[in-house]
Amino acid sequence: MSTRVDYLSNEWITRVAESIAANEKIKTLAKQNTVSVTQVVTGTPRGEVTYHLESRDGKISFASGPAKVSDIAFTQDWGTAVGVATGKVNAQEAFISGKIRFKGDHERVIATQPLFLALDEVFSAVNADTNF
Repeated sequence: MSTRVDYLSNEWITRVAESIAANEKIKTLAKQNTVSVTQVVTGTPRGEVTYHLESRDGKISFASGPAKVSDIAFTQDWGTAVGVATGKVNAQEAFISGKIRFKGDHERVIATQPLFLALDEVFSAVNADTNF
């Protein structure tokens, strides 16, 4: 069992980044999917937290701060982010109801769905050792 980390902390972001880098399925999918996503969570205990995922030129990275150029950006409040991360809130319903705001290329989201599905496995594993 890993040491627990706090959700959206620098340690959490590092743990997600390391898990992505070690995942062979994600590395393979990164070669087939080009996308950059910025995620902004407002009202957290640490203030506003921004992190990003970039899959370009066959390489994938996850880090603090916004992507240099975002194809997609999501913004949500702390309660929604925690709810989605813990499975208490359905992400699609939160999006439809406006709790998750979207800006960017809708078609890119659909085209890169296999990558996002693989990333869900990483987030679930990290979140199992996360304090919310």
